[in-house]
Parts: sequence; C-alpha cells; structure tokens
Amino acid sequence: MAQGGAKKHEVKKVVLAYSGGLDTSIILKWLQTTYRCEVVTFTADLGQGEEIEPAREKALLLGIKPHNIFIEDLREEFVRDYVFPMFRANALYEGQYLLGTSIARPLIAKRQIEIAEKVGADAVAHGATGKGNDQVRFELSYYALKPDVTVIAPWREWELRSREALIAFAEQHQIPIAKDKRGEAPFSVDANLLHASSEGKVLEDPAQEVPDYVYSRTLDPQAAPDRPAYVEVEFERGDAVALDGQRLSPANLLAQLNALGRAHGIGRLDLVENRFVGMKSRGMYETPGGTILIAAHRGIESITLDRGAAHLKDELMPKYAELIYNGFWFTPEREMLQAAIDASQEFVTGTVKLMLYKGQAAVVGRSSPYSLYDRELVTFEEGEVAYDHRDAEGFIRLNALRLRTLAQRRKKLKPKT
Repeated sequence: MAQGGAKKHEVKKVVLAYSGGLDTSIILKWLQTTYRCEVVTFTADLGQGEEIEPAREKALLLGIKPHNIFIEDLREEFVRDYVFPMFRANALYEGQYLLGTSIARPLIAKRQIEIAEKVGADAVAHGATGKGNDQVRFELSYYALKPDVTVIAPWREWELRSREALIAFAEQHQIPIAKDKRGEAPFSVDANLLHASSEGKVLEDPAQEVPDYVYSRTLDPQAAPDRPAYVEVEFERGDAVALDGQRLSPANLLAQLNALGRAHGIGRLDLVENRFVGMKSRGMYETPGGTILIAAHRGIESITLDRGAAHLKDELMPKYAELIYNGFWFTPEREMLQAAIDASQEFVTGTVKLMLYKGQAAVVGRSSPYSLYDRELVTFEEGEVAYDHRDAEGFIRLNALRLRTLAQRRKKLKPKT
C-alpha cells in the first residue's frame, strides 16, 4: 500500500524528484510498472556542479512526455531564501556540520508540491533510502505544504535490496547504466552550491582516514599556496552582498567564495553525526565558501551585536540547526526562531577582511558604520570619560555578594576538628 493510505491503482499521476542518475531512473521505471501511473519528473539545479540537461534526455528515453519534464535553475532562490537565512543564525548541527544537504531538501520538496498542483498530480515520490534523514526531510515538507498528498517512497516498498538487484532491474528494463555504476560504488555523493557530502562504503569505518580521492571540492591544504590570500566580504543586515567591493547576487557570491575556498583547501569536515532516525553515521563534508562565509558573519556580528543578543543567538542556534537537520523547516517553531534571528540582524552591516591560508579562514579585520566597538572605552591610555575605573569595585562587590554568602555558610558548616 502506498504512503498516505492510497492503493497503488488509485495513484493517477506522481511527481518524482529526479536526478537522472541510476537510482532515480530505476525508481521512474518502477513507478511506471508498479503503480502504472503517469510520471512527471522534476530536476532541480541547485549548483551541484554537473550537467542536468542529460536528465531530460534520460527521462525522454524512459518514456516521459516532454511536457511532463521539469528542469529548473533554483540556485538563486536556494542561496537567497534558504542558505542566507540559515547563515544569519550561524547554524551548525552538533557544533560542526554546516547543513548543506539538510537545507536543500525543503526547497526541492516545495517546488515538487508546486509542480504537483500545477499538473494535477495526486502523489509525489523521492529517492531517499529508509535508513537516512532525507526521507524525513522530504516527507515532513510535503505534508506541511499539502497535507492530503500521497507520498511514495520506493526504498521502503520495493524488494531491490542490493546494488546487484538494482543493476539487474536496470538491465531488464533497458535503463542505461554508466560504466562506473556497475558493481559496488566506492561511496555516494550529494552536492549543491553550498557543499558536497560523501558517505558509505570506504567511509563506513570511522577509524580510517578519508582517502584523498573522495575529496572533490577542495584542494589538499598541504598542497595549497604557500602565500595567503585576502578577501573582503561586505554585509547588509546579516547577508553577504559583495566581495572585494563588487556586488554580486547570492548564488554568484557563494560560487566565488567556493572557488577561493577550494584553492586554499578550506572547508573539509570528517564527521560522525547522530541521524534523526537514531543511528550514527560517518560522512565527509566539503563546504569551502560556506566556511568562509560563516567566519565572516561571526566577524561582523562581533562588532555590531550587543552582548545579550549575541549570547542569546548562540543559545538558540543549536535548536535552530537541529530543526533544519531533522526536516522541520516549514514549522511554526522554525519560523519563530527565524523571526528572532532576523530581528537581530538589523545593524549587522559592514565589511570583514579574511585571510585564507592552508585550510583556514581567519578574520583579520572588521568595520561597520554601526559598530559597538568603542576604542575610547577599551584603551589603556588615560583620558577616557565614559568609564571610571573606580566603578568596577562596586560592580565586583555586588556580583560577589552571593559567592561570599555561600562561603560564609560553608564556613559555619565546616566540621570542627
């Protein structure tokens, strides 16, 4: 029985999130043969770095009518409406992961639902496996946007449990198979403009170092240039708008930061994380531009955010990151947190200078017309009028009052010898 309680024969038309790769091509044919329904394919260009037009040719080859093939460039929307709002929060899952895969799923799901409404489809389908986080992210988004939609998750339904079974199904139905897809793949890759992630196979033993050939977005830091490079990132209300004085669109700005990060080996992360479904997994992430961007954003916040706001943001961030990781983008709680985060960014405007060198992105300068940094206040030189050193004594004594009270109690209760 299909997800949502509908029988297979009741599904008339389904919109499939389609990459054009082997797995989703098999899913396409499986939907046609199992559900005997009309299939609409949707391929999103999120800056994965691969040609996506072959997906159209593959869909046509598999019998999809031209008007049922949707291929859309969503790079600007992805960065502007998903990546940038997330980066305003400095979001890191479990303190390290920049959420590159997680943040792409709600956009893909949203556009799938929009296409389903446009073409009159009664179901949507995805290629996420039954062990991973993506099935949750896709389906929570589907239901949030179209509560009565039928969701088909082939990996939870079919009997194709191995790579050999998938290959056999492909050959049986004359689905083209790239030569490097025969046999066991060494690892799987997911990529978009923000990052590339690799997991599985050669990466499954967390005790073993990631092989060099797994990296695709970054140069080995040891082979990076021996001289540092410098870049200035300009922000307006928390969002990056220019590099070295040149204003750029969100997607173009991130692409240029990716190129800089790649050349200097920035943004590699070998991580064992806790999946939402309950297991631990080991992945290797490359987020070159994002790593530079988050360092720059924290740099501009350091001089424009009040201490109370900055510390509260840091307290909210883990919850916000967890919501995105677990697939709760389209929820009231995420929107509530986003409103608070966005309110904090009113004066987060200015320029940050960073040094890029052998895997590191270090802030070396920051300036803002709204800076709260007052050189007159922090200087050790005499002559300041806004701060009287003598005021510190009362401040300290007031803060020490409870500590002194506790010490007196300990003294009274100390056993006599």
